[in-house]
Amino acid sequence: MSVNTITSPLRHPDKLFIGGEWRTPSTGEMLDVFDSGTEELLVSVAAAQEADVNAAVAAARHAFDDGPWPRLSHNERAEYLRAIGAAVRKRASDIARSWTSEAGMMFTDATARADALPEAWEFYAGLADTFPFIERHEPQGGGTGLLVREPVGVVGAIIPWNGPPNLVTYKTAPALLAGCTVVLKASPEAPCSPYIFAEICEEVGLPAGVFNVITADRQVSELLVRHPGIDKITFTGSTAAGRRIASICGERIARCSLELGGKSAAVVLDDYDLDAVADVLASRVGYITGQVCSSLTRVVIPRKRHDAIVDALSARFARIRVGDPFDASLQMGPLSSEQQRSRVESYIAKGKTEATLAAGGGRPSHLNRGYFVEPTLFANVDNRATIAQEEIFGPVLSVIPADSEEHAVAIANDTIYGLNNSVFTNDPDRAYAVARQLRSGTVGHNSFRSDFSIAFGGFKQSGIGREGGVEGLHLFLEAKTIIMDAPPTRL
Repeated sequence: MSVNTITSPLRHPDKLFIGGEWRTPSTGEMLDVFDSGTEELLVSVAAAQEADVNAAVAAARHAFDDGPWPRLSHNERAEYLRAIGAAVRKRASDIARSWTSEAGMMFTDATARADALPEAWEFYAGLADTFPFIERHEPQGGGTGLLVREPVGVVGAIIPWNGPPNLVTYKTAPALLAGCTVVLKASPEAPCSPYIFAEICEEVGLPAGVFNVITADRQVSELLVRHPGIDKITFTGSTAAGRRIASICGERIARCSLELGGKSAAVVLDDYDLDAVADVLASRVGYITGQVCSSLTRVVIPRKRHDAIVDALSARFARIRVGDPFDASLQMGPLSSEQQRSRVESYIAKGKTEATLAAGGGRPSHLNRGYFVEPTLFANVDNRATIAQEEIFGPVLSVIPADSEEHAVAIANDTIYGLNNSVFTNDPDRAYAVARQLRSGTVGHNSFRSDFSIAFGGFKQSGIGREGGVEGLHLFLEAKTIIMDAPPTRL
């Protein structure tokens, strides 16, 4: 039995946050959210319909077109961001508990991530003083040239269930600093954190319509993407859904940024200690139970070292303790839902026909409730196999032998994805040389590494654009060139 209870239950789960207030939805339809560790009902929230999408977009549109928000100075908006960050710090425990219950993330990990969220809000608030929102130039024809960066407009932010607190933060904070207004579409499987953020925005007095939250299924979500009142879509989710969103945005030339799937490789060179590699990969396989787009799920290893890394990983996988994600003595929790477990198990079944099952492959025998699977390892995997090419989104790793360093790089790049990779070698120069050859948005050295304070995003079908850092602010700005006879007296 999980020890979880959300410390402060959602105040208005039966309503939607639209126009600065909690509104009764257009219908009484509700969405049930289940605890991933116990399969018990966690909460039921209002299900938005077309009329609710229209209302949320209208509120955000009015706040942008006629309200004060985009007309405030960047420093004035930054003060709201600081207030939100301070309120997030007070609600961090609620955020962490909901994250664990909905997605299966270990509570210790969720707590650490929730505690770090205020830093991101502070970071974007600080850009009010340092980012060049106005640049002076000398036009070729004389006079004064100004490059000004203005808010892109009304943003539709669509987030998945695996990391809602992070994604609310890294989509909303830069958008708000830029002067945009936001309609956030929460996942039906994980709406709690978005609701908590809506409560926070209400508490700090964010102007009405600047931040709106609705929860809806895919069909209703597509209405948000198609809505002519939305200037930009920022989406995190599967590559399949990203293709659909990009095609819709393309029809009306709407702006979009996409953070999509991955099939990331740990490229192990011939000089690096295999026990160290195994320690790193085993420690990461259980993070959000492998439900992370940037997970290192392909281990590309020199052929002569293949059996040794399989043995090392198998031994460590066998020691990973799986169970209640609120139990700090354990290392891996459940998958997010029965649907997600079925998906992962179908890939494991496919893997058994394509490669050698070296560890795991089933459900933990001591757990009769919750959406649990064992950490699973496949050996002698051909990179053309389904389990090596498709994103499984679970704790399943494939070990792929390579004949040379060049072959290892080719294997790592032989995928439609390009989100993340890592290089394991004692030689920083070799690591850098290989990193420059890998077609991915992030490359780590001797570990899984990503850093939203710099930038995060993918090459190829892993997405368009970068979130986090200064790059994440650019997503919500349009550049305007103004050429004048003389400079204005006030900027």
